[in-house]
This record gives sequence, structure tokens and C-alpha cells, in this order.
Amino acid sequence: MPELPEVETVCRGLEPFLVGHKVTDISVRSPSLRIPIPEQELKALTGVKIVSCQRRAKYILVRFANQKIMVAHLGMTGSYTVWTEEKQKAIILDLHDHLVFTTDKNVKIIYRDPRRFGSVDVINSSEYDSYKPLVNLGVEPLSDEFTSGYFHQKIFLRRAPVKPVLMDQSVVVGVGNIYASEALFMASIHPETPAQFLTPSQTKRLVAAIKKILIAAIESGGSTLRDYRRVGGESGHFQFGFSVYDRAGENCPRCSPKRLKAAGIQRIVQAGRSTFFCPTCQILRKEG
Repeated sequence: MPELPEVETVCRGLEPFLVGHKVTDISVRSPSLRIPIPEQELKALTGVKIVSCQRRAKYILVRFANQKIMVAHLGMTGSYTVWTEEKQKAIILDLHDHLVFTTDKNVKIIYRDPRRFGSVDVINSSEYDSYKPLVNLGVEPLSDEFTSGYFHQKIFLRRAPVKPVLMDQSVVVGVGNIYASEALFMASIHPETPAQFLTPSQTKRLVAAIKKILIAAIESGGSTLRDYRRVGGESGHFQFGFSVYDRAGENCPRCSPKRLKAAGIQRIVQAGRSTFFCPTCQILRKEG
């Protein structure tokens, strides 16, 4: 599933083609996503100026001048592709292409989602604070609010392993499976360490690592493992720089071959998700 860097990359890619422009036509080719596309509400946005395109957690928020917001989630396989006028002869639509937006600059933006786990909704600006998917979300990890003090306050009574806690969207948003593994490795923290046992220095290192990993991933256009693509159709590149994710059985890039007894990168399952780590340099802390 696309995580914060992928969603941020898509949002930034869409922004110059949407903000300050109007959608002149919206074609709903298939409304059956995770939640049905509100076709009439969506088509009512035609001719209305778009004032911003922003990300909140893993959601893309497109705000219109009439106080409406299009709230979009990529799900597992969703993607938005921008087709400028000179490229549109190459468009071949199929059953996985659910939405086609046309702007006043004759740019077409196509939403594709083979597994249909994504969503597109329309709400009033006044509903934003009470809109269920956005309620109870934690802070943005790249904001000034996400500090070691905030993080400690959120986890100091949590006995669950730190990796699943890190993916809890009520604690901090957008840190999914890939970047949780990478950040824990960078911070030299074992993923099974109970969250409440993190020391102040570990908490500080982890917060810094999360920020550093996410910024680097955004600068690389995100990570493409299967379906994720940027709005120009290109793959992300951060997957080529993974330290541990999806590298089970390989040498640790930090402690191998420096340590002759290095066990290499291992894979375990936590809360139904794969976790990758080095047991040699990410030592399990069992008590406070």
C-alpha cells in the first residue's frame, strides 16, 4: 500500500495541473471502489476553481472554491496519471480505469485501481473535522509537532512492540510497513522492543530517523514495489536504497561483513505484516 512518501509525491505531481484550474469534465467509468464514488457530487464540481491540493496522512485533499473537498485514497493499487494534450493519443482505457478528469487546459487525469481498494469522496469543508476517516489521526511526522517528547507521551504506557505502535495512525500518520522497518534500523532499535521500554535517547533517534527516511523517500519519488507510479507514469526510486526492507537473508549494510558472526537480515511477522531487521545491530530491549 502506498505510504506517506508515495502519497506526497502524487499530491505534488497533481498540484500544478489542478491548483488554479477548473475541471471541465468528469467521467465516472466505474463507481464501485471501496466505497461507491458519489457520481453526482463529483460531477457538480465541474467548472469550479481548485484552490489547493494537499495531503493529510495517506489522503489527498483537493479543495474547491465552492467549499467542497474531494478526498481521495490510493488504497493498495490506486494511481493518478496526468496526460497532457500532446500525449493523449496514447491513452488506452480499460476496466481498471475508473475516473477521467479533464481540466480547462485540456489535461486528462486518469484514476486507475485494479484491486479497487482506493476511494474518492466529496465532502463540505464544514464536515472536515468530523469526517470519519480523518478523525482521531495523529500528528504529521514531518511537522514540528512530531517530537521525541510527543512520541514518548504517546507510547510510554504501550506494551505492544514498537513496530506496530509506529504504524498506529492515531500516534503518527503515514508511517507504513516499509518506512517503519527502515526507520527502526536507522535508529538501531529492535522492532519487537515494547514501546514503553524505549529510552529517551532511543525515542529521540527514532523520531529523527523517521523524518530523515521519509524526506529521503519523497526526494526519490517514493518506493515502487508493485503498482505504485508517479503521475507521469514513472516508478519511484527509494526501493533501490532499502537497508533492510525485503532483504531477508542478505548481509546487514551496517554490521556485515565487519562482524564475522553477523546473522544477516531477518524477516518476522508482526500484526500480520512482514518486518525486516538485523538481529545483530538491533538488539532486543526486553525491559525498562
